[in-house]
Formats: sequence, structure tokens, C-alpha cells
Amino acid sequence: MKEPTKVFETLLSTEAPPEVERMGLTWLVAAAIATTVLWQIPGGDYILYPFTILATWFHEMGHGLMALLLGGQFQKLEIFSNASGVATYRIATSLGPIGPGLVAAAGPMGPPLAGAALILASRRFKTASLSLKILGIFLLLSTLIWVRSWFGLLAVPLLGLIILGIALKAPHWVQGFAIQFLGVQACVSTYHQLDYLFSYSAGYLGLSDTAQMQRYLLLPYWFWGGLMAIASLIILIQSLRVAYRH
Repeated sequence: MKEPTKVFETLLSTEAPPEVERMGLTWLVAAAIATTVLWQIPGGDYILYPFTILATWFHEMGHGLMALLLGGQFQKLEIFSNASGVATYRIATSLGPIGPGLVAAAGPMGPPLAGAALILASRRFKTASLSLKILGIFLLLSTLIWVRSWFGLLAVPLLGLIILGIALKAPHWVQGFAIQFLGVQACVSTYHQLDYLFSYSAGYLGLSDTAQMQRYLLLPYWFWGGLMAIASLIILIQSLRVAYRH
């Protein structure tokens, strides 16, 4: 006779019936569409405010971590109550124009890549739960190391604690759905900033990320904006396909 723990682990690793998977996938696709629509209408930002803050965190962390990976410095991260953010970093000059171009691209591509990783982690309960814990802990650590705005010092650790609470206390199905939902929200957040992707200016901050890419990688900013919008959609679709593949 199998031990109860072994039986329970077997049940967790068993693939869900096709109709259950279709229902879950349908809800996620519906959530992605609804989110994209809500971001385009007045008041929608308030409904999705926590996810917008998380997407801003992914975006700015993308800039800072890419700068670190390329041998530069990630000095500080600021997130403000209007859901905007700024990452301050120094870039190593040894890579020439490629370095600044990659750091500029890492911001807009940070949320969809992080979202895809979360969706793929949902394939098994253990990786889903572990990924939620890692995300929550990393939010808390980033607050200590890089976050330097008053709003960010409140919002970022609060998000981290909520995600950690889900990872530690919520039922397994809630954890699985939560990590997929967060992943989908991160991927579609690209379409919250469509106007930014296709803008040359970032206001008082100077050039937009796509304009920075034009400056260092030559092709026009609208080309890079369109490429990243298409890439985000492909990343979302492919990650969901892999996650729901038998």
C-alpha cells in the first residue's frame, strides 16, 4: 500500500483533464483581454493598480539587472504613486553602443520575459510554489538594496508580502492560478505602455526606451516599439502553449 504522502504527491503531479485545462486557459485568455481593454479606458488603471505597480517593478528591474549583467552598476530604483518608475544605473563602456541599447530594451521586455517564466513555472505545483516564494523574497530584497522612493518603499514590500502569503498559506490551486495570472498580467502590461513604446520622448526623463534604442541601434524607435509589442504577444502565447501542453 502506498503511503498517504506518496499518493498525495502523485495526485499533484497528475495532469488535469483536458476540459479542466481548457477552462483554466480560457479564464487566463479572458483575463488578458479584459486587462488590455481596462488599461485603455478611464478608471481602468485604478482597478489594475497593483498589477501596474508590479509591471513597473519588472520594467525598471529589467534595466538595472541588465546593466549589472553587462558589467555596469544598478544604483537605485524609484517607483511613484502614478505607477511610473526610474532606474538609475551606470553602463560599462567596453561594449560600445550595444550595451546601452540592450539596457534600454531590457526595460520593456522585462515584464513579458518575467511573465513567461512565471507561466512556465506553473506546470508543476512545486515549481509554482517555489517561484511565488522567490518572487516575493526578491521584491523584499530589492526594497532593501535598490528602492529609494517613499512610495516604492511602501508598495514594493507590500506586494512581496502578499505574494509570499499566497505561497505559504493559499491552497495549491490558488497558488497555481495566482502564478499564471501574475504571468499573464506581466506579459500584457506591454500593451499598457503602447503609447510609450511608440513615443520618442519620455517627458522630463528625456528619451523613451525605444528612442534610446534608435540612438544606439540605429533603426527607428517605432520599429523597436512594434517589434517588442509583437514579441510580447508571441512570448505570452508560446508560454501558455508550453504550460498547457500534455
